[in-house]
Amino acid sequence: MADSKLLAPELSDAESMGDETGRFQELLLQASKELQQAQTDRPESTQIQPKPGFCIKTNSSEGKVFINICHSPSIPPPVDVTEDELLQMLEEDQAGFRIPMSLGEPHAELDAKGQGCTAYDVAVNSTFYLRMQNSDFLRELVVTIAREGLEDKYGLQLNPEWRMLKYRPFLGSISQQNIRSRQRPRIQELGTLQGPERPHMHLWLEAPDLLLAEIDLPKLDGAGGLTLEIGENLLVMGSSQQLYHLNASIPLRINPEASRAAFHHRRKQLMVSMPLLSVS
Repeated sequence: MADSKLLAPELSDAESMGDETGRFQELLLQASKELQQAQTDRPESTQIQPKPGFCIKTNSSEGKVFINICHSPSIPPPVDVTEDELLQMLEEDQAGFRIPMSLGEPHAELDAKGQGCTAYDVAVNSTFYLRMQNSDFLRELVVTIAREGLEDKYGLQLNPEWRMLKYRPFLGSISQQNIRSRQRPRIQELGTLQGPERPHMHLWLEAPDLLLAEIDLPKLDGAGGLTLEIGENLLVMGSSQQLYHLNASIPLRINPEASRAAFHHRRKQLMVSMPLLSVS
């Protein structure tokens, strides 16, 4: 874990800067330029061929629906937590855990009786899929999140009751999918573990190798008394008088030494820029 002293100068400078956003924008601009120069040849999206896993059968008002649960190593894994920790996260905050998924387009197929049906391909990380195979709890969770994701994306109303096909790992054919190489949407919204108060944190991928965080601290007027430690998969923040405490797992590998932070006075937010380590 990085020494919090490495980030202290950035916090002190942020308090005294004339332009509230100047320092943080300077950090982001510098990091973004470096990343853009290194990644000019990278495509905006990458085409993957998911591998079959298992297939479930359900239905909608329009008829039978099959969901092929697939996997690919190109899809990032979720945060590595135990099932007990995951249960606690889900009980405390339904938005506190995300399973990255790639939702494919609907394709018309024929079922075993030769009747028309609709199939969808949903891909998760391959390593996580292997773990899911040995856990009924994780399998149920993945199916539930996949079903809800398809409902939101395509305006469906799927029957929550389903069954897994015993002898068919997939129905029809599994098509190639495009996943983003440069993701701008929010990828995860993390709740915090127990502490004096649970500040809200947003995470964004600004570029393939740059993760940004905004931590809401409405009770603070500046960075005085804030401590910040960053490890490869962890962000820990504290404040004087025990007003706030954050201990959050990060689903990507961070470069702690290159990370920077600044306090935005008007928004009362701690902004953190975290370059990512390359995957070897």
